[in-house]
Amino acid sequence: MRKLSLLLTLVFCLLSTQTLLAKTYTVSFNQIVEHPALDALRQGIKDELSAQGLSVTYHDHIAQGNIATANLIAKQILGEQPDVAVGIATPTAQACAQVIRDIPIVFAAVTDPVGAGLVQSLEKPGGTITGTTDMSPIDRQLELILEFLPKLKTLGVIYNSGEANSVTLVKVLHEEAQKRGITIEEATISNSAGVFQAAKSLIGRSEAVYIPTDNTVVSAFEAITQIGYQAQLPIFAADVDSVARGAIAALAVDYYKMGRQTGEMVKRVLDGANPAEMPVETLREFQVHLNPGSAAKMGLKVSDAILKKADKIIE
Repeated sequence: MRKLSLLLTLVFCLLSTQTLLAKTYTVSFNQIVEHPALDALRQGIKDELSAQGLSVTYHDHIAQGNIATANLIAKQILGEQPDVAVGIATPTAQACAQVIRDIPIVFAAVTDPVGAGLVQSLEKPGGTITGTTDMSPIDRQLELILEFLPKLKTLGVIYNSGEANSVTLVKVLHEEAQKRGITIEEATISNSAGVFQAAKSLIGRSEAVYIPTDNTVVSAFEAITQIGYQAQLPIFAADVDSVARGAIAALAVDYYKMGRQTGEMVKRVLDGANPAEMPVETLREFQVHLNPGSAAKMGLKVSDAILKKADKIIE
């Protein structure tokens, strides 16, 4: 009986010691703006760290699309002294990289990490930063649009010319469109308030509109679909979350899954991995989401062939 008592006491002490030794980590987020894709990504990171059994305190910061605010948040994060800082989207990742030097940074949803000056190369980032890229498969996205509109000659695009990732994407869009004999009509904005007028300006100038993974534009996506419905102007997106908000279709990464993958990278950094030696990662699998209801409102019918390709159909 005494031996059993001693054994139970020993087990209790061991469990108590493990509890005391279990660390609670701190992770601070700097996210450029709230919209479903980026919100899903952030939640994916949290869910992955939870699934890994970590105890984490989170500081969620949203810059509301304002670069100056993103820079202020980066300074605030520096004061929080988290174990890892996470920059969601290019502007906020850049803000963190400019201010935070001695704390590991993991970025997510950055289109061109090298062009944005965040890493030396995708294979060997260098410094204290690494993460995941959401570079769009623009060639495949154009092919999907052409399945709906085989005779397409003019395609509109709305983007924030102040977002480095958007400038890169539009450059690639021009290159891929030229290969297919398509002319790109641009409408640029500087904030979400200008999205409605930008979409309206493309009426008569384009046969359809493509919305890249531009955080400012996507945050006001409903304004674009409103124009699409009114003018029967087909709207296509570069992120699957925008399909539920009215886009006809998208071939893109699943941002929640990207969040889970980014969460795995955060876990490795928390375990002591060196970001400088962690290659930038990207999702290899893309999904096709379709919204037949929006297609009908914008004057298009979804063929059976396209329906069969869909990973998800929005009813």
